[in-house]
Amino acid sequence: MPKLLDSFTAALLATVALASLLPCYGPAAQIFNLATNLAIGLLFFLHGAKLSREAVIAGAGHWRLHLTVLACTFALFPLLGLLLKPALTPLVTPELYLGVLYLCMLPSTVQSSIAFTSMAQGNVPAAICSATASNLLGIFITPLLTGWLVAGHAGGAQNMGSALDIVYQLLLPFIAGQIARRWIGGWVDKHKALLKYVDQGSILMVVYTAFSAAVISGLWRQTPPSALAGLLAVNAILLGLLLAITSLAGRKLGFSREDRITILFCGSKKSLASGVPMAKVLFAGHAIGAIVLPLMLFHQIQLMVCAMLAQRFRQRQLAEARA
Repeated sequence: MPKLLDSFTAALLATVALASLLPCYGPAAQIFNLATNLAIGLLFFLHGAKLSREAVIAGAGHWRLHLTVLACTFALFPLLGLLLKPALTPLVTPELYLGVLYLCMLPSTVQSSIAFTSMAQGNVPAAICSATASNLLGIFITPLLTGWLVAGHAGGAQNMGSALDIVYQLLLPFIAGQIARRWIGGWVDKHKALLKYVDQGSILMVVYTAFSAAVISGLWRQTPPSALAGLLAVNAILLGLLLAITSLAGRKLGFSREDRITILFCGSKKSLASGVPMAKVLFAGHAIGAIVLPLMLFHQIQLMVCAMLAQRFRQRQLAEARA
């Protein structure tokens, strides 16, 4: 189970602090950007190599649940981001709310969605399938939504160039990993703990380069403490609404308790692992520190809240079993 305050969160905070105090620029930034691009390619190659077809097939038949999760992830979330914009924009800067809109268009998490579903004794095979499908479809849907819904905001609109970059940097390595799975799949499955460091390391590299560029362009001078406090409130409001809606939708649509748990945890979360690398591609040429800051905060809030919810579900199940 993901911890409330884990070592990766501490590493993220340390990386932001390092970029704020010692940002990279000039030739060093170019070299670091190249290394970051290579790390992102390796990340998606390994994601393709470790994807088990058997796990996907096991939960693929539960199409009503999967459609519900995908609707929450790629329709309800962006819709709320747009509808709440007039009310929430005064709490943050325009650049930060652009990051909030981008957050709303991202796919669900994989590891933590499955972990929380398992802890809460939900439908784990369906969670594996839904979370995996969300991330696969997100490679296509997130760039399209970004280009459509945030067009004209800070030059963040998607164009053909950024679409091709997504294919080259993310999709092709993923496909190559799927093809290579027949030869390296066993090794990948045995070294998942080692692969976690590739996953997290690539995110830290992107965060460092992103925040270095943002600091140089004046991110902290342009982001008052009140805007950071407002961003926490905006993220909490979004997560609270999605948790409430997914819980209600599961009941209204007649899903079992196990399926409702899966919908709750898979339909209300957003992927830091996919979102940060995608931001680097979609917002290329722009300082993306303000774009990924809402996602970084949302990531930690969702872990803390969902960990408490999963623990409550588990305790309730145990209490009912003893009764």
